Amino acid sequence: MEVDSQEQLQRKQSTYLSLDENFEIQKEVYRGQQYSQIYFARLHMMRTLLYSLVPNWKSHLPVCTVLELKEGKECIIFGTLYKHMKLKPCILDEYSKERSVAPLIKPHNFMHQDDYLVLEDESGRVKLGGTKLSPSVYVTGVVVALHGKETSAGAFFVEDVLEAGLPPQIKRPLKSREDKYVVFVSGLSIGRSSSNPLQFQLLVDHITGHLGDEEEQGLAAEIVHLVIVGNSVEISRGLLNGQNLASKDQSRLCEPFKELDILLTQIAASLPLDIMPGSSDPANFALPQQPLNRCLFPGSTTYNTFRSCTNPHCFELDSIRFLGTSGQNIDDLTKYSEAKDKLDFLERTLRWRHLAPTAPNTLGCYPFTDRDPFLIDSCPDVYFVGNQEKYETCLLKGLEGQLVRLICIPRFCETGVAVVLNMRNLECHALTFGTQISS
Repeated sequence: MEVDSQEQLQRKQSTYLSLDENFEIQKEVYRGQQYSQIYFARLHMMRTLLYSLVPNWKSHLPVCTVLELKEGKECIIFGTLYKHMKLKPCILDEYSKERSVAPLIKPHNFMHQDDYLVLEDESGRVKLGGTKLSPSVYVTGVVVALHGKETSAGAFFVEDVLEAGLPPQIKRPLKSREDKYVVFVSGLSIGRSSSNPLQFQLLVDHITGHLGDEEEQGLAAEIVHLVIVGNSVEISRGLLNGQNLASKDQSRLCEPFKELDILLTQIAASLPLDIMPGSSDPANFALPQQPLNRCLFPGSTTYNTFRSCTNPHCFELDSIRFLGTSGQNIDDLTKYSEAKDKLDFLERTLRWRHLAPTAPNTLGCYPFTDRDPFLIDSCPDVYFVGNQEKYETCLLKGLEGQLVRLICIPRFCETGVAVVLNMRNLECHALTFGTQISS
């Protein structure tokens, strides 16, 4: 009986393939290049794609550039949207001597009823009118095709909009019909004064199978992968702003990393894990963020199950494709557009086939000269985003049979919630870790 029990508790395995090459900065060198080139690359790639969709959309209409528009003549134009925003923050305001008594903007969103959209191509730009294209939905950087005509006022009245839509999805038969689980956790924020070390240890013990009865340990043995989705540590701004750190402060600076490494070493000894950088982690600010330096994890890196990855991060497990970010792209969209929930923002980025359309306008990114790494050319099976306020999920179905599991992963430090996905059927649920004793 003992042998049978041990066989049952043998951890399941899965095949792993990293697809992060597109997000890795290797030969690129920053020499003061401008950001216009990344917009040109985006427009060129997306226009080619949209042009191929026109015959099934409005094949009877001519295609024009902005410069070729004629008043009253119906046509199709391609270009990049730019949103004029009355409340958009300006860096020059930081140095303005005059300060308003009442704040002019809401801290969470810069939308205003006077915002309007402009379409731009290589030949020029034109203001957009009509009700088909809502400024509250779109942001600067999205490439679309528009059907309409120029008005006497010189604007382009939009009658219909063509987006790229969900990219094609590789049809993959699920490798096995057995349950295999992937756990997602984000916003550990180790080092924050309000963080709870016991909560972190409960998470680790559950994943590694050192918690609960035989049934619970059996479920833990079906976890084949852990993805840590950004913001793993939080360092006091007072320490970071110090010019000359005292030895005591230096010790405090290192403590969150030591604690994180201890936790990750326990996990890496049991199963494979990926760790992505986030906005609060010691990585480059601009997207794509490069892997966290392995010297931060002297214990974890001794295991080949430990992988430090990019943000965004793309990989395959048993031929199921995962794509996700640590949240910066979605958080930026919430500042400059509106939606009913965060899942709606995730869906939009897939329909626009672009992970971070607001980069580089309002979201920092590397000034690529010959490509835009954030274009989505293949539809993932699972699309996740970390460091959100709450857990949300839905199954998105595309017009060509695409099926995508969308997941918003909440900040663990604040919610105690991790997300578990079953690779057999793409169903997922929240896993809550609490340390309060009920009276």
